[in-house]
Amino acid sequence: MDTQLPQLTEQQLADNEALNLQIKQKINELGGFLAFVDYMNLALYSPKYGYYSGRVEKIGIHGDFTTSPQLTDLFGKSLANQVQQILPQTAGNLYEFGAGTGKLAVDILNALPENVCKKYYIIELSADLQERQKEYIAKHSPQHIHKIEHLYSLPETFDGIILGNEVLDAMPCEIVEKRDDVIYRMGVKNTQQGFDWAEEKATGLLLEQALHKLPNTNETYRTEINLYAQAFVKTIAERLRRGGILWIDYGFDANEYYHPQRSMGTLIGHYQHRTIDNPFMFTGQMDLTAHVNFSDIADSSMQTGIDFIGYTNQANFLIACGITDLLAQIGDSSSHEYIKSAAACQKLLNPHEMGELFKCIAFSKNIDTDWLGFSGLDLSHKL
Repeated sequence: MDTQLPQLTEQQLADNEALNLQIKQKINELGGFLAFVDYMNLALYSPKYGYYSGRVEKIGIHGDFTTSPQLTDLFGKSLANQVQQILPQTAGNLYEFGAGTGKLAVDILNALPENVCKKYYIIELSADLQERQKEYIAKHSPQHIHKIEHLYSLPETFDGIILGNEVLDAMPCEIVEKRDDVIYRMGVKNTQQGFDWAEEKATGLLLEQALHKLPNTNETYRTEINLYAQAFVKTIAERLRRGGILWIDYGFDANEYYHPQRSMGTLIGHYQHRTIDNPFMFTGQMDLTAHVNFSDIADSSMQTGIDFIGYTNQANFLIACGITDLLAQIGDSSSHEYIKSAAACQKLLNPHEMGELFKCIAFSKNIDTDWLGFSGLDLSHKL
């Protein structure tokens, strides 16, 4: 174990041990092999002890990572400019997946004209985060609290705009490894020292996609294929009756994702703002994530017949939505507020930070407008 890492508290250790025991029992029940996608699902979403289900403080300086809305309210205000353009053509509903602390909801609602958004639905699996969201919204946007409704499952239909900022990267993914012209499905086994990698030959849809996607190389090549995300975005697209879908996340197009030099994939752990390569460390107390394959997101969504709007990087999307104009409106460039906001914008827009790595992709149905955010650089040809 990295001795430089902060250590778990007694409560975290107890929760970690309880989850480890559950996973060990599951592995034994399955004959010694648990697919990594199922391990990741348990590590993140197991009731009570999973990372997103448990007591861990996840977001912000005391958590494990920071999201764009936490950096500055200009992110949410920029999205509000995009929302305001489209929402009047719908029933006026906003749907947010994975709303974090609730800050993005607050920033969007506070920036929108009063009657544009009728209802703001938050689809959130974590009971802990739901409570934090309710408290944050009540404190920072009490005039809009009547518009907020938490949903515990997917609506049968959507009429409005669906937002997902850093949602797809948190979906459990399959890990595959190509070695000596054989495709293996990676999994987890029990050892005396804890969990370790195991493997079995890939079959079915996973094998089919791996054969199609992985590069032709003689070297061992390990990567991710996210069947969960593919199915999820397809379901969302199928249920959209009118409106738009906007996904914002870090990731690549397929050619870049499965580049021969990216031979160890993108899976990573986040703990106390540190990255951890070992996915079996701090199970349930550490975030696990993989980059998004936006070619898959586009293909899966468009199988439903939905309209494709655009694909670009976050910098171009936010600039097209007016983030630099919003920054200028703060006024005095020597003020603390301006300097803090300018530093946040630099992180959001800089190609060496979040500006290039983060991408925006959008789809629509039964509305007629050119989206503001995709009026600049179009990267659709890369998909």
